Amino acid sequence: MRSPSEFKREIEARLKGYLSRDRDGIRHELLKLFVKIKALTIPQIYEKLQAQFSISYHSVASMVGTIASRIGILRVRRNAEGTNTIYELKDQYVDVVAGILGTT
Repeated sequence: MRSPSEFKREIEARLKGYLSRDRDGIRHELLKLFVKIKALTIPQIYEKLQAQFSISYHSVASMVGTIASRIGILRVRRNAEGTNTIYELKDQYVDVVAGILGTT
């Protein structure tokens, strides 16, 4: 069984690898949104990113899915109506993500 510090280092390594392939800053901006707002839906994220980048709705959904499943720093839950999925940055990773992004 891994210790919590080993697990955080693994998450940090995955996150750095993911961000190293960010050519135009979209991934960085997406993670900044999660650090700032914490809980978002795909339509909310798309609306905010579309103002700065030329991006499709499906690519936003793909990025969020990758962050949730492969990196493992997002909690996924359904809203009361079951219409939109809400993605939340897990509390234990806020500092890790903010540190990598250089924000506070």
